[in-house]
Amino acid sequence: MPRLSEVDRHRALGLLQAGFLISGDSLRMNVNRMTIFRLRQRLHKMDTVSDRPCSGKPRCTTQRQDRNLVRNHMNNRFLSASASSRQTRGRNNQRISANTVRRRLSTSGLVLVAHTLASF
Repeated sequence: MPRLSEVDRHRALGLLQAGFLISGDSLRMNVNRMTIFRLRQRLHKMDTVSDRPCSGKPRCTTQRQDRNLVRNHMNNRFLSASASSRQTRGRNNQRISANTVRRRLSTSGLVLVAHTLASF
């Protein structure tokens, strides 16, 4: 189930302030009632309904670089992930790995075929 957008969160809280019950509000928003309950708790506790910052390692490529990787592999189907990683520099001019290229292509729907000597 996708996350509620900022607009939907404010809409749900507006329905609660208008006097609707949590169960009715959750049916209207097509989410679990605990989602609305936690949203109301977060508003009272933190005075905001926005998401907290998430931890995690920042991405090493930008969206523009990801699109360029996909475009290069669409134009040249036999380009390997290793060759593509050598040609592409990530953020702050750092090198990206071949696995990163494979993941970016996989999320866009492209699949690299591994050519090995055993398959010939």
